[in-house]
Amino acid sequence: MGQYKEIDEYRQFTGPAESQKAINSFRGLLEGIVLDAEVNEREQQELRNWYANYRHLIDRHPFSEILPAIDDALADNILTSEEVQDLLWLCEQVSTTTYYDLVTSSVQTLHGLLHGVLADTEINENEIFQLNNWLEDHSILKGTYPFDEIYSLIATILADGVVTEDEKNLLKAFFAEFVDTRDSYNINAPDIAKLQEQYSVQGICAKDPDITILGHTFSFTGASSRATRNKIAEEIVSHGGIFNNSVTKKTEFLIVGAEGNPCWAFSCYGRKVEKAVAMRKEGAKIVIVNEHDFWSALEQDCAADAESEAIVS
Repeated sequence: MGQYKEIDEYRQFTGPAESQKAINSFRGLLEGIVLDAEVNEREQQELRNWYANYRHLIDRHPFSEILPAIDDALADNILTSEEVQDLLWLCEQVSTTTYYDLVTSSVQTLHGLLHGVLADTEINENEIFQLNNWLEDHSILKGTYPFDEIYSLIATILADGVVTEDEKNLLKAFFAEFVDTRDSYNINAPDIAKLQEQYSVQGICAKDPDITILGHTFSFTGASSRATRNKIAEEIVSHGGIFNNSVTKKTEFLIVGAEGNPCWAFSCYGRKVEKAVAMRKEGAKIVIVNEHDFWSALEQDCAADAESEAIVS
């Protein structure tokens, strides 16, 4: 009882923001559960578990509206698509106050979505395809963690049209990083730990990144068969960008040399990428880009400059 009293006193100051985060995550959980258009018993268990975790707040808005609706939807042990849509609609209605911007709210929903995909501890091909569609519809999240990493992973996995068990396990291991297993009924922490020992994801380059050179700070790592590091630095500076050999808090783009590495590859590139990934996890707006995408952006800049000069002359 004393523990809940302490939590309640804390929520006097953080309650509204905490509530909105919970609702954003719940919205994602719902969307993830129905991503493949089917809801099985284990997914319903995960939803009931979410209900149980917040049941002590049933007298507080917005849980006073959300929890009874969940109870009604699960009363017959069948969760229909229509009931899910009703719950999602209700989430929109109760989220009348905005404590987070659209990007932050969407990232919270994405975390819930990954929880929903893992709710039954399995990932099927349909879920992967539908998750890819969700990511394409939420391009506003480009440059944020873990949007770039997930989008790149899925693009790589779907490139050959075949999804292997190893690739499903890789996704499970990575998605589980964004799920608090203490709040889950089905997702088992020791099982996830074993999976993560076997499947590791590091140094993922963003897929189709938006790269602007003018006024932005770049760093480079790896090897390039196209130009030396000094030449790359010269190109960046000549187009109005800033080059720093080290990855710092000011770094906005880390270019990964393409020699020997396929675009969007998920493998370890070394210390700079490791640092950039750690910074992204902490919320830094640093984008890891493949060298091919950098040269494409540079060529677009050159074409735009030539067009401007032609208009002036």
